[in-house]
Amino acid sequence: MKTRMIYKFCAKTDTGRSRDNNEDSVAIDDETRLVVLADGMGGYNAGEVASGMATTFIKSEMGRWLNEVGPTARAREVRRAMEICVESANLAIYNSANTNPAYAGMGTTLVVAVFRDDALVLGHIGDSRCYRWRAGRLEQITRDHSLLQEQMDAGLITPEQAEHSTIKNLVTRALGVEAGVLMEVNEYPVEVGDTYLLCSDGLSDMVNDATIAKVMAAGTSLASQAQALVDTANDHGGRDNISVLLAEVCEASEKRGLIARLLGK
Repeated sequence: MKTRMIYKFCAKTDTGRSRDNNEDSVAIDDETRLVVLADGMGGYNAGEVASGMATTFIKSEMGRWLNEVGPTARAREVRRAMEICVESANLAIYNSANTNPAYAGMGTTLVVAVFRDDALVLGHIGDSRCYRWRAGRLEQITRDHSLLQEQMDAGLITPEQAEHSTIKNLVTRALGVEAGVLMEVNEYPVEVGDTYLLCSDGLSDMVNDATIAKVMAAGTSLASQAQALVDTANDHGGRDNISVLLAEVCEASEKRGLIARLLGK
């Protein structure tokens, strides 16, 4: 018998200790199990505009499609719908940047996830990340689209040297900076007990994986974990905006399922 899964979500975003405004944006659609995180870039408030456009557009359009198709959509259909939606969001941001001088050059990173029962469809652009916490082990399941990652892939620098690099923030892909964008999309099996962490580089630049794992190993509530991650990033300097979005996978009991059905949930 297939295990029924329920998902719990929690997000926290913080300006950090060095910035005056928050250019990160997060969105959660509990009903369709769609979550989005974006880290904007650009002068003045343009980064804030780009990330807000991305999360609002994707939550609205992708959420509408997921509601229409229901739980029967196949992973490849979800993947294609995600690609189309992100391409449209990219064009909207790009056109806005090219028609409004105040928004010239704006763009944003992106992580977008759709949880479909026991599977995750995950797309990302740039250096915002997704980690998976499973059976006491933390694993980064996205790969940064950044110059630093390319240097590591080429063997030019070690991961230890990368921690002190001065080019951490140079991304090789971003949403809205060109008329077309290439999103990396992957599918992953989901297990009961998993917790997924989406985050901007305001967390990952300030806090190493071992420290993130320690927070998640504490087994506290999602809200407590999210707050602890933000606090830790600020304690380590808080040089950027910090955003975290957590998704916890739980097994739905038969009793709860019956009550939910009686309530029409």
